[in-house]
Amino acid sequence: MGLLALPARDTVRATTLTIVAGIADAVGYLTMGSVFAANMTGNTVLAGIAAAQQHWLDAWHHLSPLIAFFIGAMLSRLLLRLTRRPTASLSIEAVLLAFVGFLPVGQEAAVAIVALAMGVQASSITHFTGSAISTVVVTSTLARTADAVLDRLWPGERKPLAAIANPRLLALTWIGYFVGAVAGVLLLGITPYALLVSSALLVALLFV
Repeated sequence: MGLLALPARDTVRATTLTIVAGIADAVGYLTMGSVFAANMTGNTVLAGIAAAQQHWLDAWHHLSPLIAFFIGAMLSRLLLRLTRRPTASLSIEAVLLAFVGFLPVGQEAAVAIVALAMGVQASSITHFTGSAISTVVVTSTLARTADAVLDRLWPGERKPLAAIANPRLLALTWIGYFVGAVAGVLLLGITPYALLVSSALLVALLFV
């Protein structure tokens, strides 16, 4: 179970994972041809824009990470079935992020590897304090935060419409994604291997 109580452990895990995703998205977008590594919604929209403009190669460049992401999520799900723990998935993600910057591959292959890692993360841990929270996108997180805030301000019916995570946890995951994006940009100003920081965070998370 680790040294932290379950709610605190979940908060640390969720926030750290969103920081990792924020770094990966910022690094991917700035260094890998303006492609998101975690935000598949953004890639889908950009692919659609490129397709509408008949820029087929650019459309494929944005769509190909979706395939890698999907494979990563399936792999993570398989590992969870076999091991019942997220340790193997997070370890694989850490290795992928640690070594991608050192591989002699082009931009498209590099972003596919990072997208694969983000797919692994997306399915490695999906529930925190009893509620489903995504650690690779924040659009749904903002919507759930709005739901939670309204329910706190105006409880309404005794029985909630659906289980909603703690507003504090939801807010921290959004902040984590934002902080990760900022950190990714700043790290690129220091080192071309900014994803090593993401890998280090994941390794630290294995001991939480």
